[in-house]
Amino acid sequence: MSDSNKSGKSQAKKTDQAAPESPLPWLEELPPRHIVAELDRYIVGQDEAKKAVAIAVRNRWRRSQAPEDIRDEILPNNIIMIGPTGVGKTEIARRLARLSGAPFIKVEASKFTEVGYVGRDVESMIRDLVDASINMVRGEREDEVFPTAEERVEERLLDLLLPEPAPPSPAPAPGGDSGVKPLFVVSSAGEVEAKSSTEADDGAAEDKARHERTRAKLRQLLRDGKLEDREIEIEISHQGFPILDFMQPPHGMEGPDVNLGEMLQEMLPKKSKNRIVRVSEARRILLDEELKKLVEMEDVVNEALDRVENHGMIFIDEIDKVAGERGRAGPDISREGVQRDLLPIVEGCTVQTRHGYVRTDHILFLAAGAFHASKVSDLVPELQGRFPIRVELKSLTQEDFVRIMTEPENALTKQYQALVAAEGAELSFTADGIEEIARIAMLVNDRLENIGARRLHTVMTSLLEDVLFDLPDSDEKKIQVDAARVKDRLMRIVEDEDLRNYIL
Repeated sequence: MSDSNKSGKSQAKKTDQAAPESPLPWLEELPPRHIVAELDRYIVGQDEAKKAVAIAVRNRWRRSQAPEDIRDEILPNNIIMIGPTGVGKTEIARRLARLSGAPFIKVEASKFTEVGYVGRDVESMIRDLVDASINMVRGEREDEVFPTAEERVEERLLDLLLPEPAPPSPAPAPGGDSGVKPLFVVSSAGEVEAKSSTEADDGAAEDKARHERTRAKLRQLLRDGKLEDREIEIEISHQGFPILDFMQPPHGMEGPDVNLGEMLQEMLPKKSKNRIVRVSEARRILLDEELKKLVEMEDVVNEALDRVENHGMIFIDEIDKVAGERGRAGPDISREGVQRDLLPIVEGCTVQTRHGYVRTDHILFLAAGAFHASKVSDLVPELQGRFPIRVELKSLTQEDFVRIMTEPENALTKQYQALVAAEGAELSFTADGIEEIARIAMLVNDRLENIGARRLHTVMTSLLEDVLFDLPDSDEKKIQVDAARVKDRLMRIVEDEDLRNYIL
């Protein structure tokens, strides 16, 4: 979860029926105003879109606090974000998912085809969301048991580095079973000596104490990282039939009853082999084994499915690509067919996945598209009705470009400064230099295709290409980017139409 402000904790309304504890309790600590403030750290402008998605996410938590008799009736208000490319549609959805900690995937509508045609079917987005949720929950569970797993790995490494001494084997007494039984021990000089069991026990105790002292020294060396290059032999288990990895069920038949690959893997025996590896690699292998032992996957799957159904988010990008002009003589199979396949998923249905059945009624769908060649009204009416919230994102101005390069925590100028600092140099930007970069990016967007803030990446790459190439061998350790340097480097490219088309 992002390090957001935890102030302003809101209290849920008390109802006659106690509301269940939310699977994502931190949503209670993020009222809409704080969600918008968190998005402002990374995204410039687009206040209307931020406000709409903040309310939608907050409503997820509000629904979990509602009385049970009405909880299932509260459906999410899906959102369509309309705006040209590069204005922040995808970034809003991505940052929102990180902030809420909810299962999230991004898909492109143009990759789907109508059922019966070659291509991805729309139900695959739900299966991908389930996989993402399982990975998320498993990661959280592994973080909880990680200290325990590390302790177990340390003990296993010590056992491999310093095996337990073999106990001495007692020999039968020459005079029968009565009396103290002597033990025959080979001395350092090669002579056979007879010792009583009491003397042998004392020797075993001394050996054990010596072993514990040596083990303690090895433990400290291991923790100090001084044994990472030492080689040890470990036993690794693996499936003896790798061909099963390729036995994936076909699309639409990924339910638990038809997952032949997993069934056969459970039935077939596993093989093991010994490998000689370094301690550093052995730690990684053993840690993975211990985490698998400590994390109960059945509980992980159950919680993951619950999060998908109640808190899952799917961002459908390029939805305008499947919006065709209405009023044609016949249906457009490649577009309208995809819309009609999307409709039951967005409306609410049951999808079969390899981990179980998933209902999509309460999954939040965020769609986005430029809609420069079509309109939202070109979508089939039923699908339009399932996206009641429509938000228009504004085109970026030159002033917005300046803010994008200076204000966000992941600003492009800060990224390049970090890259240059890795070489022991310092990169700085003057105010007029940033203004000139923004002006050139805006100019190229006007003359060529308008790709929004993504144009800043191409401009910055062309501007600093020689600097980044020569930096390891250069004696210049303080690099300043001002307006004169920007013009000297880029104006020839901007004014030359051929160069502009291929470089910027």
